[in-house]
Amino acid sequence: MSSTLYDKHRARFERAEQACRERHCWSPFAEMPAQYPDSQAAQARGVAAFQAQLGREFDLDQPGRIDLAGEEVSPYTQQPLGIRYPRADVDALFDAAGRAIPRWAAAGTEARLGVLLEALDVLYREHLFEIQQAVMHTAGQSANMAYAGSGVNALDRGIEALVYAAQALRAVTPHARWERRFGAADIVLDKTYRAVPRGVAVCFTCASFATWNAWPSMMASLATGNAVIVKPHPMSVLPMAVTVRALRRVLADAGFDPNLVTLALDTVAEPLGKVLVKHPKTAIVDFTGSARFGAWIEANAHPALVFTETAGCNTVVLESADDLDAALRALATTMCMFSAQMCTSPQNVYVPRGGVATPAGRVPFDEVGARLAAAIDAVGREPKKAAMILAAIQSPATLALVGQMRDDGARAGRVLLEPRAYAHPEFPAARTSTPLLVQTDPRHGALYREERFGPIGFVIGCDDAADALAQATGDVERHGGLTAFLYSRDAAFVDAAEAAYARAGAQLTINLTGPMPLNFAAAYSDYHVTGLNPAGNASLTDLSFVAGRFRIAQSRRPAAV
Repeated sequence: MSSTLYDKHRARFERAEQACRERHCWSPFAEMPAQYPDSQAAQARGVAAFQAQLGREFDLDQPGRIDLAGEEVSPYTQQPLGIRYPRADVDALFDAAGRAIPRWAAAGTEARLGVLLEALDVLYREHLFEIQQAVMHTAGQSANMAYAGSGVNALDRGIEALVYAAQALRAVTPHARWERRFGAADIVLDKTYRAVPRGVAVCFTCASFATWNAWPSMMASLATGNAVIVKPHPMSVLPMAVTVRALRRVLADAGFDPNLVTLALDTVAEPLGKVLVKHPKTAIVDFTGSARFGAWIEANAHPALVFTETAGCNTVVLESADDLDAALRALATTMCMFSAQMCTSPQNVYVPRGGVATPAGRVPFDEVGARLAAAIDAVGREPKKAAMILAAIQSPATLALVGQMRDDGARAGRVLLEPRAYAHPEFPAARTSTPLLVQTDPRHGALYREERFGPIGFVIGCDDAADALAQATGDVERHGGLTAFLYSRDAAFVDAAEAAYARAGAQLTINLTGPMPLNFAAAYSDYHVTGLNPAGNASLTDLSFVAGRFRIAQSRRPAAV
């Protein structure tokens, strides 16, 4: 059955391998909801499946059930979803996962790949719009982002992880004959090499973008023979509960133990994170979330292998521009995208105090800040546009942080743009906020030299262009940064910035304007995170993301004559 599944998906997988080699644009999935096959009927089924789950127990049959829990609240209605999920005994989950691994590991690379390609296909064909609704009403993403970013792009990242897992596993030849002369004797040995999975992986998912990091992490561990326990954020369980249930069904249908994938639920009051990380059977930890807890995991997870993506202060250096208004519009849209509740959102804009050079002359520093504020404000002033771009605020804590940063920013600089709620045209009760923009300088670095999660941005006055670049890249090196953005008409300055950001370990986008969000990360082409600064130690997706999830054991014996 599983080898048949690989044959079923072989053409898609080989096409993905080509895309990873050539780094070009490709996806096997419909990129927009309207392009999905039989789109209206599929969307209706997804909405119906989501609504049918509200206020009910989630059907998930897995070991060690203790009780039920659930505390999700929709950012759009601000009402509890009322879904109750089974909580399980942690030791029972690890024991069941451990028992499931040997047969899965022995199945071979292509058998595992076939099952996992089928699982991703099932998520696309049967659950995509259900997951879209789940993401909207737990994370607060817009319908389009929940479909594209948390749906098809996350599926692409899952396939991408399988490509690199296959590369790593196929690099290990299973058998070899070795011959050498020792003295008067010819020694001939038959050697066997086995890829041995590390064991049980624990995958932590974040509240605002659960699937995007989880699906490739799960695929990387499962493809290399491991089992996975998924630990969702307690306020964003449903997308991962649907995922786990679907994968368990596919595994069982293919003849494997469904306990290769389980869900470990906790609550805000009773977190399980440290228990899972320190569990003696934890072999791998994938973590997406806060920098503070990510640092604790990196320091305390040994001997488990750890892959983290946490947070950083993503930077922009605005030195000069051919079309300053186009650059500011691109920045404004990206700073507004999902209310900056993404790890790739630009936060800190470093500008020379002498202003920004343009073909029409130098634009003063204060005017640059004012024009950026106006471009951001234009997004929030149109409710329909705001609903598509800003969407909703996932957590009340984010709104509280916006208020705190507004007060701190007024003391340490000047508020260029006041945040305010906007009226969502479809969900009147939605939790919303337009962005806060503060002008300050490096003397007040404590204000902006960490991720301020949510719609919060800073314009930072620097001595000159060289100082702006040094401030930005230095902040990335010390405090972390995943993405970076540069606007400059000076080729020498661009070259210097490329080199500086490469040393700092942030992925750099240069002089990009137009409709594409600046922080869009394309599967099969863009590497996400470098692992070179405090924002994370792993990259989606490269060989190092998968190769360490298994080790190589060998045996040797005299060759049969």
